[in-house]
Amino acid sequence: MATEEHSEGLVFHPMDQFIVKPLFGGTEVHWYTPTNATLWMGLAALCIIGLLVFGTRGRAIIPNRLQSIAELLYGMVRKMVEDVTGKDGLKYFPYVMTLFCFILFANFLGLLPKSFSPTSHIAVTAVLALLVFVGVTVLGFVKNGTHFLGLFWVSSAPLALRPVLAIIELISYFVRPVSHSIRLAGNVMAGHAVIKVFAAFAAVAAIAPISILAITAMYGLEVLVALIQAYVFTILTCVYLKDALHPSH
Repeated sequence: MATEEHSEGLVFHPMDQFIVKPLFGGTEVHWYTPTNATLWMGLAALCIIGLLVFGTRGRAIIPNRLQSIAELLYGMVRKMVEDVTGKDGLKYFPYVMTLFCFILFANFLGLLPKSFSPTSHIAVTAVLALLVFVGVTVLGFVKNGTHFLGLFWVSSAPLALRPVLAIIELISYFVRPVSHSIRLAGNVMAGHAVIKVFAAFAAVAAIAPISILAITAMYGLEVLVALIQAYVFTILTCVYLKDALHPSH
């Protein structure tokens, strides 16, 4: 006669928060299905539009808080583009500004309780990275023609090493979208998963105070990570844009 032993323990699933689910019921997700990911990406877009429209509508000499935030974001990204790419890169500032704001707001909205973080999914960050990669590659050939290939030819190195370095440069160039996307998704996902783990331990009375302190510390760190990862993704975009505009070593 077999006996079944049932044991109750601490059970948690920190990765469940990253599951893409349909908004209106069902289990299957198709390319046209509205999901929690599309909802929070849409909310991020609405927040950006709201900030830039209402923040710049008054154009007051003494700005209010909303206008100050909008002007701060605008000035920071514009200076970043100009410092990295030069003045000829400013014509691409709107695209870089859009990238920065979308990633920033998606990261911050993902920190709200019961929210969903689209930038934790490689499917989202890979599309952003591929758009940058294809865009700067096309721009490099349009602006420089075959001289764009000079990006892979290290003319300052000894002649015998140049072919080897060219292969290394070519490989590193095509790895760009991989590292560009994984860096963002990996950092966002890791932080959210760690917070969920600490939250599960908060149910244990003996270690609840320590767990709550850990959650608070991790949440503060994630706020910082949300800003830093948006900045890193954007400044790497500017570096790649600089290579397209000035490809020679």
